[in-house]
Amino acid sequence: MEKNLTDFDFETGEVLLVDKPLTWSSFDVVRKVKNTLRIRKIGHAGTLDPLATGLLILCTGKKTKQIDLIQAQQKEYTGTFRLGQTTPSFDLETPVDAEQPYQHLTEADIRAAVAQFMGEITQTPPLFSAVKVNGERAYEVARRGEEAVIKSKQVTIAEFELTRIALPDLDFRISCTKGTYIRSLGRDLGEALGCGAHLTKLVRTRIGDYRLADALTMEQVQALAPPRPEGQTDRPTRPRRERQPERRAGLEYFNATHAAPASPDSGSENS
Repeated sequence: MEKNLTDFDFETGEVLLVDKPLTWSSFDVVRKVKNTLRIRKIGHAGTLDPLATGLLILCTGKKTKQIDLIQAQQKEYTGTFRLGQTTPSFDLETPVDAEQPYQHLTEADIRAAVAQFMGEITQTPPLFSAVKVNGERAYEVARRGEEAVIKSKQVTIAEFELTRIALPDLDFRISCTKGTYIRSLGRDLGEALGCGAHLTKLVRTRIGDYRLADALTMEQVQALAPPRPEGQTDRPTRPRRERQPERRAGLEYFNATHAAPASPDSGSENS
């Protein structure tokens, strides 16, 4: 059903479901929605990497008090791991740095390895991530070409289903607790199989009872924009200079090798 601006009360508080576009940071979405819909108080309930798409939950007004509660709920993802290749970022942000044979693996081998990652597991977040290392984000250290020690942590994998095996690609559906890095899970699965692996696609489909199927696209959000105040368009304006779309820092390799949409420019308007 088509939504109208009158269907929402952003000041009192709304939980708004948005389908995050590829290459946008979570904060890109927050900023765009805030400016488009003229919302004073807004935040998101769980970061998605720029190279992931899918469900991003935004809370406005008094509903921002529910952010921690929403973040703590179980999350579901679908995506693809590629066997036989590794990258420093565990995904497509960086080039392949090693290749190993995978052709000898059987379906039984792969399913047995997947079973090792069910339940409570220990995993180490990627160096290319937003975790803090000595007061700065780990990805800032990584992009300088430096190493850092990142602490491992306990997470729980409730479901790990292989929905398609078409070597070298494995399509999956995973349900997990807050703080799980699917990229790390792919890296660890590749190590268990002895061939390496990296993440090539990730979509968040659910957080608790909130589902991607109910989310608005950014085009639908734009369509909700309130009309300009009366007379605003009558004022003389300076000619607008054409802005080049921003290319997010750290995605130079991805942007050079994939035809991806640009993130929003700084005037149109990771946490």
